[in-house]
Amino acid sequence: MRRYLRHRVPGACYFFTVNLAERKNNSRLVTHIEALRDAFAKTKQDHPFEINAIVVLPEHLHCLWTLPPDDDDFSTRWSLIKARFSRALPAGEKISKSREAKGERGIWQRRFYEHYIRDDADYAKHVDYIHWNPVKHGLVSRAIDWPHSSIHRYVRESLLSQDWAADSAISDEFWE
Repeated sequence: MRRYLRHRVPGACYFFTVNLAERKNNSRLVTHIEALRDAFAKTKQDHPFEINAIVVLPEHLHCLWTLPPDDDDFSTRWSLIKARFSRALPAGEKISKSREAKGERGIWQRRFYEHYIRDDADYAKHVDYIHWNPVKHGLVSRAIDWPHSSIHRYVRESLLSQDWAADSAISDEFWE
């Protein structure tokens, strides 16, 4: 079996996908968006990082972060965000025996996907992917219509137009 090492570079930019444990019929992230924002804000106070782009969907999120120049520890940040968000929610989710034995909640998948951003083209591709994701999942017909997305900041800062990709039929091949 081939093993892959995480690419860790201090001060680098990374793309992440983080999922709830129960993705089916689960809208905890958007239902409790303020708790999630608070978890991010508190974590950023103790362990700074820049959120370059983000989208929060009902049961998963995607984001791009840039870490401080002398820091490559994104895992601690995710652990803190997940824990803070989990503590803010009432208990009641299904918990596996292994999680119960460790005193864990059953809200998040234990792991997350991370990708080291290699260059400007890679960065742009992932920003577009993040902003297009609510359309891809059929939540809205235009990216700008999803409220939990950094596309609004990108439009405000004139980095994207309000009708970005609105007239395009973007397929999955666009992202490959």
